[in-house]
Amino acid sequence: MDTRTDHAPAHPALPVDHPLRDGRTTDSALVTALAGRPTAGHPVWFMRQAGRSLPEYRAIRAGVAMLDSCLDPDLASEITLQPVRRHGVDAAVLFSDIVVPLKLAGVDVDIVPGTGPVVAHPVRTAADVAALPVLDPAALAPVAEAVARTVAQLGTTPLVGFAGAPFTLASYLVEGGPSREHLHTKAMMHADPASWHALADWVAGITSQFLHAQVLAGASAVQLFDSWAGALSLADYQAFVAPHSAGVLSRIGELGVPRLHFGVGTGELLVAMRDAGADAMGIDHRIPLDVANSRLGGRTPLQGNIDPALLFAGDDALHAHAAEVIERGRAAPGHVVNLGHGVPPTTDPEVLTRLVAFIHDQP
Repeated sequence: MDTRTDHAPAHPALPVDHPLRDGRTTDSALVTALAGRPTAGHPVWFMRQAGRSLPEYRAIRAGVAMLDSCLDPDLASEITLQPVRRHGVDAAVLFSDIVVPLKLAGVDVDIVPGTGPVVAHPVRTAADVAALPVLDPAALAPVAEAVARTVAQLGTTPLVGFAGAPFTLASYLVEGGPSREHLHTKAMMHADPASWHALADWVAGITSQFLHAQVLAGASAVQLFDSWAGALSLADYQAFVAPHSAGVLSRIGELGVPRLHFGVGTGELLVAMRDAGADAMGIDHRIPLDVANSRLGGRTPLQGNIDPALLFAGDDALHAHAAEVIERGRAAPGHVVNLGHGVPPTTDPEVLTRLVAFIHDQP
């Protein structure tokens, strides 16, 4: 129940027909949990729920390149809606890719099957950074249109917008593609910190634009993914990354939507990531939720953190594990059930459908 005594709109920075402004998703389980308020049940959605695990996704994507599908509003909207229809999850997540804003800005990047994002010309010098293009806001129109079309069909189910965090995107630019060691990236941070900060600031700018467009078009929450931040020490994260992630989260915070922050292998960075400006923290499967809650001082809503590997262990083991995750999540002021990382492509979608039903049945 809204206990405000004034008559101001709940989200004055949002368009009047936004789902949080007109009330469609204001009391949804997802938004309620992310605000740290009690929910009647356990809201659940899955990272990468819209994608390769679904036969209907593979059929509709046949012959269409990944980035082309992300920038086709009809196709992106349909793919976003597919898991909501099939699984009955409590939120949709926009079908896109973290390199989409790079592509829209004019960076020569492509997603190579079996490899991942590949940047044709790595960015490693001050001159490379200075040559980076400016993202024209008009280029974001296909993203905004996909969000708007999706939200129009979701009704009271919220849409989660997302973007890659500055470190992860900057690492792709510096390394030229996926990297386990991030050698060029870390070297640039320490050998040429001015160029690193200029690069990370550029990435933060286009990331903010990307998320801003999604929120104004109807996203009811956003998630900032720092897929590679777990490769960093706490000191490096605080010095070279946190200020730029904070810039993104601060700009989005002005719109008043819940902000999730998620990283892989970031158990030692949780407080720093939260303090960058997150309203809630996504927790990967490497640490229990009650431990994460303790590290965060018991005041931050959590999301997670079923181990994706257990999707292949059979329902008995999976549901027992999910029940334990739910139990540990009760320690936090709010809990959104999710995986500790994305849905693996070879997952049987029926396993996910049964898991959602199991979670919804838990007291």
